[in-house]
Amino acid sequence: MNERDKNGPADDSREVCEPTEGGLSRRDWIAGLEKGLLILEAFDFDNQRMTSAQVAARTGLSRTAARRYLLTLEHLGYLHSEGKTFALTPRVLKVGWSYFDSAPLPRILQPFLQQITGQTGEAVYASVLDGWDLVFIARNGATRVMTTGFVLGARVPAQLASPGIVMLSALPEQQVRDWLATCAMTPFTPHTITDPDQLYALIAQARQLGYAVVEQQLQTGVRGIAVPLKNRHAKVIGALSLSLPMAAEAREQTLARILPALQQAANALINLV
Repeated sequence: MNERDKNGPADDSREVCEPTEGGLSRRDWIAGLEKGLLILEAFDFDNQRMTSAQVAARTGLSRTAARRYLLTLEHLGYLHSEGKTFALTPRVLKVGWSYFDSAPLPRILQPFLQQITGQTGEAVYASVLDGWDLVFIARNGATRVMTTGFVLGARVPAQLASPGIVMLSALPEQQVRDWLATCAMTPFTPHTITDPDQLYALIAQARQLGYAVVEQQLQTGVRGIAVPLKNRHAKVIGALSLSLPMAAEAREQTLARILPALQQAANALINLV
C-alpha cells in the first residue's frame, strides 16, 4: 500500500457528504490542512525539537507522511531543521498574532481594562476558553506576578486559574463533571486541587456567587479573582480577572477592593461584546 492509500483516497470527486464530527461536509474537508496544523501543535515545552519519527508518534501519522509535512512546513518557513530534528520558527507567531490584529474583542476590552487598572492599581486580564484551556487575549498594567506566564496568548489549564473556574461554572454541569472525571490533574504547587469532587465544588461555588476566587493553584502565594464576561444574550464569552500576592491583604479586603471594579466593567461590556 502506498502512502496515498494510507491517508485516504486522493479522488475527491465522490459525492460523499456525510458530516464530520464538527458538522462540516467531508466534501469540504481538507485533510492536509488539518494534518499540517496538527504537526505545528505537536511542538511544546517538552517537545521543542523532534524527528519525523517523534512527530509521527505524537500525531498518529505515518513516518513518511510526517516527514513530507515537516519538509513542506520547513519550505514555507514555519520550521527549521538541524540534522534529523525539526523546530518551530518565529514565523509561527505570525499565525497566532493574526488573532490579535483582526479580532475585535481584545480592542473592545482594552479601555475597560485600563479603567480597572486605574481603579485598583493592579494588572488586569481578559481571557477566553479554548477547549479546556484558558487563553489570555488582553491585559493592562505592569504585572507584579511575573512567573505565572500571563502574557498575551498564554495558555493555562482552566481549572488552575480564577477566570477558568468562573467560565467552567457557566458550562452544563454534566459536561464539566465528565471532563473532570477524565482530566489529568497535574499539581503545580502543594496547594493545587487535584480531586475532581473538590474542583467541582469550587466551580459550583463560582456559579452560585457569580465570581471565582482561586488561591495558590498555579503559583504559591498568589490569589486570583475573576468575574464572567457576558454578551447581550447572557452567554458567557470570557472572563475578567486579576492575580495578586496573597500576603498584601486578607481575602475579604481583596474582594472588597477588587470585585466591584471587575463587576462594573463586566456589566458595562454586556451590550458591547
